[in-house]
Amino acid sequence: MLSAISWAAVYFVIWWTTLFAVLPFGARTQVDDGDIAPGTEPGAPSRARMGRLFLITTVVSALVFAALYAVITQNLFGLDDIPFLPRFEKVTSNDGQTSFAQTSFDL
Repeated sequence: MLSAISWAAVYFVIWWTTLFAVLPFGARTQVDDGDIAPGTEPGAPSRARMGRLFLITTVVSALVFAALYAVITQNLFGLDDIPFLPRFEKVTSNDGQTSFAQTSFDL
C-alpha cells in the first residue's frame, strides 16, 4: 500500500492537473471587457479571481482523489477487469520457481 507521502504526491498531481483544466472556465479577457491596459497582452484575463479558482480546483481534485483512493484501497477495480489487457496466471515450475505466463488475450 502507498505511504502518506505517496498519497500526498498523488493528490498534488491531481490538484495541478485539475487546476489547468479549471483555469479557462469563466475567464474573461481584456478584449472581452473592452478595457486593455497599456503594455499588457490583450488576451490576458481582466480579473484573475485566483482564490475562486483555487477553491474550485481543491473541491474537484478532492472528489477525484477520493474516488481514486476508494478504487485502489477497496480493490473495486483491478487490471483483470480491463477487457483489452492480456491475462496472466502464476505458474510454478518443478524446481519451485514462480513466473507468470500469458493465458489469453481478449479483444
